[in-house]
Amino acid sequence: MPTELKADNLEAISRFAAVPRYRQSDLTAGIVHFGVGNFHRAHQAVYLDELFNLGLDHDWALIGAGTRDTDIAMRAALESQDWLTSVVEQEAAESRVHVTAPMVGFLPVGDGAAIIAQLADPAIRIVSLTITEGGYYIDPATQQFAADHPDIVGDARSPDAPRTVFGLILAGLRRRHDAGIPPFTVMSCDNIPGNGHVTQNAVAGLAELSDPAFASWIRNSVAFPNGMVDRITPATGARERQLIADEFGIADRWPVFCEGFKQWVLEDRFPLGRPALEKVGVQFVPDVAPFELMKIRILNGGHATIAYPAGLLDIHFVHEAMEHPLIRAFLEKVEREEIVPIVPPVPDTSLDDYYALIERRFANPKIGDTIQRLCLDGSNRQPKFILPSARDRLAAGQSVTGLALVSALWARYCYGESDSGKPIPANDPNWERLTAQARRAKDDPGAWLAMTDIFGDLSTNPAYVEAFTHALGTLWQVGTSATLTRYLAGQL
Repeated sequence: MPTELKADNLEAISRFAAVPRYRQSDLTAGIVHFGVGNFHRAHQAVYLDELFNLGLDHDWALIGAGTRDTDIAMRAALESQDWLTSVVEQEAAESRVHVTAPMVGFLPVGDGAAIIAQLADPAIRIVSLTITEGGYYIDPATQQFAADHPDIVGDARSPDAPRTVFGLILAGLRRRHDAGIPPFTVMSCDNIPGNGHVTQNAVAGLAELSDPAFASWIRNSVAFPNGMVDRITPATGARERQLIADEFGIADRWPVFCEGFKQWVLEDRFPLGRPALEKVGVQFVPDVAPFELMKIRILNGGHATIAYPAGLLDIHFVHEAMEHPLIRAFLEKVEREEIVPIVPPVPDTSLDDYYALIERRFANPKIGDTIQRLCLDGSNRQPKFILPSARDRLAAGQSVTGLALVSALWARYCYGESDSGKPIPANDPNWERLTAQARRAKDDPGAWLAMTDIFGDLSTNPAYVEAFTHALGTLWQVGTSATLTRYLAGQL
């Protein structure tokens, strides 16, 4: 029988897994984290666990916070196992598991009073976020803060009873300001270009709706460092729970499976101090932007490139997509000919070598990352990961045949049926709208580009419109495999 993941069972678990070399009882909280999901527990929490294992900075433990219904299940699972997480790192040749314990609590989900009180505690010096690309209230076309979103309007009208993450952060900052307590640093851990700037615009933008003077104070007094985060981390399901029980003898209600590789690049702007994360591999640099752009365009853009053709061909796992000769060749051609050449130089980094690393990571057969996860939330991801590359190439007078095909594949996917006729389940917060547009676009590709909140000026760019229209028409005429074949042969 597998051993239940609990603090009292760590000695037994240590026979077949690495366990913390520190005691949770010796930790005190210094960070409140919004969005305790798989990526956070495979990334930021792992770095802190490694630091605490060195015997350092035990006053920087995590307290979780959340506002969504999905956070309730995560909190319940973690509470039942004393806030412990099993992290399974999987590479082609081996798998290894270690138990992490950097979390010391998780505030009741949606309890605004409790969350604001914790944010106002002087011991909290960093507030971090992993709330997904879609959680920042960004207008897809302008990439600016959407101050007219109903959630934001609601928090602006009731700043003392906020419901959004940004409303809670704003209320916490105000409580500290009024009590003469210096502001905490706000650190985004999401895959968004300029994530620190985006977070600052969200917090200050919300403040501007009710108190412009306080918004100005936030922009001048609160630190929002930019950062680049990276680790492939699939969702957890019954498969993962069974694997950890069978292979490692641990009964974990919500284990995390991930690749061995991880990367974190941060601007060193933490006025109230920070944990010594450089001792466990975090790279602190004056300007994160080059690293961030490289990762978002090559890795995240690469994910988008393989996701939709694989989805249309009924492929389940990412490594299976990389085993498909047309999809792997499609990825390489789009990356090497259209994406990598327009990524600005990155200090001490070969972009060709970085792409080769990404290709190997995608092909890892042990990860179990799914195509469905990569296809998720295209309406938020395409404007961040694919369309900026197309826009830059057009500005330079260069071809966008491959990038337009990536977006045409997304449109075809949103029709809701794969090439075989198999139904594609809803996979975007805007799925109903996307499906309706995709069905119109079967006969009129311009209907898809008419979503100017997503495509912006590309909707009327003649070169882009022509490339997209031809790509989508070809997909409907001959199907995914034949379209990829034509593209690879230079005949699209």
